Amino acid sequence: MPISKIVITGGPCGGKTTALSRIQRDLSHLGYTVLIVPETATSLISGGVAPWTCGTNEEYQKCQMLLQLQKERVFEQAAQTMGDKKIVIVCDRGELDNKAYMTDEEFSSVLDYLDMSEIELRDSYDAVFHLVTAAKGAEEFYTVENNSARYESVEEAAALDDRFIEAWTGHPHFRVIGNEHDFEEKMRTLMREITYFLGDLAPYEIERKYLIEFPDLAWLDSLPNCDKVEIVQTYLRSDPDEEIRIRSRTSGDHSLYYLTEKRIINNRRQMRTQRRLTYGEYHMLKLQCDPKRREISKTRYCLTYEGQYFEIDVFPCWNDQAILEIELTSEDAPVRLPEGLHEIREITGDPRYQNSAIAALPKGATH
Repeated sequence: MPISKIVITGGPCGGKTTALSRIQRDLSHLGYTVLIVPETATSLISGGVAPWTCGTNEEYQKCQMLLQLQKERVFEQAAQTMGDKKIVIVCDRGELDNKAYMTDEEFSSVLDYLDMSEIELRDSYDAVFHLVTAAKGAEEFYTVENNSARYESVEEAAALDDRFIEAWTGHPHFRVIGNEHDFEEKMRTLMREITYFLGDLAPYEIERKYLIEFPDLAWLDSLPNCDKVEIVQTYLRSDPDEEIRIRSRTSGDHSLYYLTEKRIINNRRQMRTQRRLTYGEYHMLKLQCDPKRREISKTRYCLTYEGQYFEIDVFPCWNDQAILEIELTSEDAPVRLPEGLHEIREITGDPRYQNSAIAALPKGATH
């Protein structure tokens, strides 16, 4: 029985409350059983357990993150008993939101207390959707009057929004939804992204790709809004008009495994479906590898910049260039390349720079 667990997060006054109501309504109409895990901080603070009532902020965060873990496990256990064909667990904020309220030392101590790694917590969710605060791009609509727990100024809200984005950067399915259009369009974009992820709308992938000069890796490693993962990608036998691959994605000592199927629609748009694999499924599928393609290893830097989520692929066979990619919510969405990266040219739709082409062996060669 498929059970998806997603996070709705974002800065203050980003539209999260409205979004949760819209998700409940729209996904129910699509035949889903929607389970919403309430925000843990609200229930604790309203009950008298708060950073200013506990001995220290760190002690409070231990209480909050432990309760949040237990609540999510209870919802997952309950979902397993329901027998419904399609279940979505929607978390009103996820575990890594709490990182935004702690120092690195406090967060490390809380992880030790939970006996879990940051990557393990982050990747326990199938998808994360971040609603950018109105304090960034829609300042005239920012208010603290509709939430008694909200106290941040516009500047503080924008800074907190950045910290939430930094905390989730590196998640394999992270979407940042900004304020480029009006609020109703923001909600429509969110629902479009969620239904694409769940597979109830044609799962189109709109992307732009750029060939860039080889980046300063030490600089990327130093950025708080950048996370590094190691990827090993294997192509399976498939029909000429499709691409099937499996991928291991490793951060630290934690790995996830995926099966992805793609069909090309046009230069910028692809239809893609993806699902997680178990360790055993991944290794069984490796037996179906395409003998005409080599296995690809690459280091991926996931970078957030001005509300955009970039992926920079560094291949061991290249020392003068790399590939930068961004997924977009529409084909005409503007792209602002991060400062510190230098574009050589756009390669969107250029088959020579597709991973499948890089994996292709010389004619006549085999594994």
